[in-house]
Amino acid sequence: MAEPLKNSYGPEIPQAIARMIAAVHRRFDAKAFVRDAVKGYDALELMQRGERIADALHAHLPRDYAQAVEILLASLDQPTGLAGKNAMSSFLFLPHTLFVAKHGLDGFNTSMRAQHALTQRFTAEFSLRKFIQINQILALNRLQVWARDPSEHVRRAVSESTRTRLPWASRLREFMRDPRPVLDLLELLKDDPSLYVRRSVANNLNDISKDHPRLLIETAQRWWQGADENRRWVIRHALRSAVKRGDAAALRVLGFEGAVKAAVKNASVAPARVKKGGVVSVTFEVVNAASREQRLVVDLAVVYVKANGATSRKVFKLRTLTLAAKARAAFAKRLSLADLTTRKHYPGAHRVEAVFNGKVAPLGVFELLER
Repeated sequence: MAEPLKNSYGPEIPQAIARMIAAVHRRFDAKAFVRDAVKGYDALELMQRGERIADALHAHLPRDYAQAVEILLASLDQPTGLAGKNAMSSFLFLPHTLFVAKHGLDGFNTSMRAQHALTQRFTAEFSLRKFIQINQILALNRLQVWARDPSEHVRRAVSESTRTRLPWASRLREFMRDPRPVLDLLELLKDDPSLYVRRSVANNLNDISKDHPRLLIETAQRWWQGADENRRWVIRHALRSAVKRGDAAALRVLGFEGAVKAAVKNASVAPARVKKGGVVSVTFEVVNAASREQRLVVDLAVVYVKANGATSRKVFKLRTLTLAAKARAAFAKRLSLADLTTRKHYPGAHRVEAVFNGKVAPLGVFELLER
């Protein structure tokens, strides 16, 4: 099992921050700062450690927020002593963003200038959300400007900070009700030259689809007109959840017919009974039953048993292909039943299905044993 991230975010982080600030602010009490920052540190998780360091910054920087920010910004390019030694070196600036979000809500211009600098070193997507929530008009106007910024990190922050369902962050409920202000920003970024930014745009659209599926389809249809391959990639990535659900409208946007003539042959799910930690092998063929070629998007779905006996369906992407008339294509997938941090496995009968262009075809069942 992977080592927890917090283990790579030890006392060397506040020590590095202390050195950087002391280099530009002689009156900074580096020893007292580090002492406060690491108090009870071992018991804290990663974000809690960042918050503890942010609180120590507040305690040991000048009380005047604007002055404190100037010192932090001046320290950003000082040597960290962590380069090449710590995989979490970019997280060095996590406490800085938390400091701005917690203490800078009344200083909009100062805080946005700070986040513009910080997001080019460590993403400010989380701290920006605080400013969007308390002063939406001012924040959106500034993000309109940032969407044209030379830095891809700043442009990406525009999209990431406005995601309604950003992982590890609180929901932006107002945009969940009305995502049009977010779509206005995404319009500026949909053809961004950076894949880093375009991926964020696609993820933002996918978030919007959870509450407004029809709006996603309308946007995808509009964007598809005259789109180059980069924008088409954005659309395909944004539609991925809808395609996994077999949404006929999403499939039509991508050029896939819903009423395909195809069938599953030679399906195998083996072994029929398997212990936790084992592997199940799934093989099958999809046969084009039509007298013309057909474009197919083929996936595999597993209906997992949950702890309470209910089920949840997970779709695994397989392949997109054009199948000639009467031709067949073979597919194979190995399913690991080892527990992960993102998925636990529970005893019971698990169904396995093929999905092509939204059409579900049963492949078989395997029984998961506890031991």
